Amino acid sequence: MTSSQLFEPLNVGSLALANRIVIAPMCQYSAVDGCTTDWHTIHLGQLALSGAALLTIEATAVVPEGRITYGDLGLWDDKTEAALGATLASVRRWSNMPVAIQIAHAGRKASTEVPWKGGHQLPPSDPNGWQTEAPSALPFAAGENAPVQLSQQRMGEIRDAFVAAARRADRLGIDAVQIHGAHGYLLHQFLSPLSNRRDDDYGGSLENRMRFPLEVFRAVRAAFSSDKPVTMRVSGADWVAGGWDIEQSVQFARELEALGCAGIHVSSGGLDPRQQIPVGPSYQVPLARAVKAAVGIPVIAVGLITDFEQAEAIIGTGDADLVALARTMLYNPRWPWHAAAYFGARVEAPAQYLRSQPRQYKHLFDYERG
Repeated sequence: MTSSQLFEPLNVGSLALANRIVIAPMCQYSAVDGCTTDWHTIHLGQLALSGAALLTIEATAVVPEGRITYGDLGLWDDKTEAALGATLASVRRWSNMPVAIQIAHAGRKASTEVPWKGGHQLPPSDPNGWQTEAPSALPFAAGENAPVQLSQQRMGEIRDAFVAAARRADRLGIDAVQIHGAHGYLLHQFLSPLSNRRDDDYGGSLENRMRFPLEVFRAVRAAFSSDKPVTMRVSGADWVAGGWDIEQSVQFARELEALGCAGIHVSSGGLDPRQQIPVGPSYQVPLARAVKAAVGIPVIAVGLITDFEQAEAIIGTGDADLVALARTMLYNPRWPWHAAAYFGARVEAPAQYLRSQPRQYKHLFDYERG
């Protein structure tokens, strides 16, 4: 038996995970009118064969105007639900890996060009653009078209859209929902005093700034099957003086735990272009460590985790309960296989790929149906 803690099982709520490696949500900017395409089948399909414990579908907008780009995935009507359902059917035909989905609204960071075409904001006059909305009428960057400040009525509609998306995910048999409260998108915009300048019950104090994100969480938790986990992704810090920070994140995590949150995924940044991020291997792990010290639910670390021993150390030292891999998985979709071989652990792999394994490692793999 392996002594690797990276390959020990863990339950997130009632969801049993085979190891501590999860695939983070990664936007592909390749949807058409919010619908998955063949690209998503290829992309999700290869990741579902990776041997990780959980596959998380990319940030999926709950309303069309909540998309980051016109190429973003959505789950707001029967058409987008049917498209995602067809993609999932293909993926599940060949993989038993549990699937989660991240549901999101981009707020003032919506209506942008896809990254490989510059990623700049598209004004409402552009054929692929639209008017953005946010807690306050403050643009993300100087010179951009300002968002419309959300009324409380519109906030209620967005909350209900999160609920509707969670119900659609439930119907599709998705195993878990992650609510996106990080990277400068709408719920993060409510949390940070840099983007939330409201003077009503949803602005000002920390309690008020947390109010809408917690309302969204509470409503989604009530709508999604009680035997499936709902988690939250947070930015542990804005990396800007006077912004959202780890102390506020810890308080937010405690509030989420009290409402039945099954796990916290700790990232950082994305809210303000003035951010000064100390980027380096494991640079966000201290944020996850601080949250983990304050709550009793699983905490996920993410960010420049690329090395097997690095990932093992994060779990082994108790800094986090799971590691999330994103770009690392794009570069090496078999990273969990290689880590298993390195530590003498076991992962699932498709029978069709048996011949790819060096003879000395064949005993390390459990094989899925072919």
